[in-house]
Amino acid sequence: MKSFGYAASDKSSPLVPFHFDRREPRPEDVVVAIDFCGICHSDIHQVRDEWGGTSIYPMVPGHEIVGRVIAVGDKVERFNVGDLAGVGVTVQTCMQCENCLAGEESYCTKGMVGTYNARDYDGNITYGGYADNIIAPEHYVHSVSPKLDLAAVAPLLCAGITTYAPLRHWKAGPNKKIGVVGLGGLGHMALKFAHAFEAYVVQFTTSESKINDALKLGADEVVISKDAAQMAKHTSTFDLIIDCVSAPHDVNEYLKLLRLDGTLCLVGLPDQPVSISPFNIVTNRRSFSGSMIGGMAQTQEMLDYCAEKNIVSEIELIGYDKLAEAYDRVVKGDVKYRFVLDNESLKQ
Repeated sequence: MKSFGYAASDKSSPLVPFHFDRREPRPEDVVVAIDFCGICHSDIHQVRDEWGGTSIYPMVPGHEIVGRVIAVGDKVERFNVGDLAGVGVTVQTCMQCENCLAGEESYCTKGMVGTYNARDYDGNITYGGYADNIIAPEHYVHSVSPKLDLAAVAPLLCAGITTYAPLRHWKAGPNKKIGVVGLGGLGHMALKFAHAFEAYVVQFTTSESKINDALKLGADEVVISKDAAQMAKHTSTFDLIIDCVSAPHDVNEYLKLLRLDGTLCLVGLPDQPVSISPFNIVTNRRSFSGSMIGGMAQTQEMLDYCAEKNIVSEIELIGYDKLAEAYDRVVKGDVKYRFVLDNESLKQ
């Protein structure tokens, strides 16, 4: 199927217009004309091959995809032409291993096939959402409520589910003290969800300029993490801390803040190894963990919850002419709080 988008030809090249072919739709497939695609920090890591030689070129990034269904295969049951739909990080899993059968497809033992920068089980390169269309099996396509701003829904397909999943797994809710490290694309969604779940939420940030935003987005308290005295006040008090920072940083300062059996969960993906002091985890029987996106059922649950609670991402809507500038600003942390590409500019 003919497609048009933006691609990088190697780790140092800019993203430029790119004509390419997707595989032909199959009976179980849904074809989506893309209206909006979010820019995730992991797009930048992969375009620039910052995760250790894992990048496949040419690369069309993008896994926060929303649009309208333009075709469905004969075996498709949940979608009709014209429906709103979303595609996230995953487009194929084995659906036979114990993890897939448990609804945890992102932990497929055969290997989750990413929406881009991956090869499917037939060996074909997958291309993402910086493009005019996408094809995915119905199982990996999600219904989107018309109640919500479609552009602001796009980041829910990665930033939303990436933070929703661990908060649900560790049972964030009333009488729980939850910390959120970093107020960016992931962090602002973690903050919104933890607040909606009625937990006591503390936002950690290095920037005093973000204090008011954090309070408006639902933080009960804001801590400037560079201030040792502010940090010390919270020693051994948190049930769960969600670390959303993608840049190298010292996680030990946050491990110290966990109470007995507390967990620090990493969802940001720094491009350098993380160093942990053993004393910071043996003390209070603390856990250092990580989490990927949720399974397909949980992703739909999250989207339905967002429709019910009127939760969407805070976005800056841009055209493809601002793509290079957007990448630079994401790296600098200069975005409130997620860039989303408007495909009207792609048509032009």
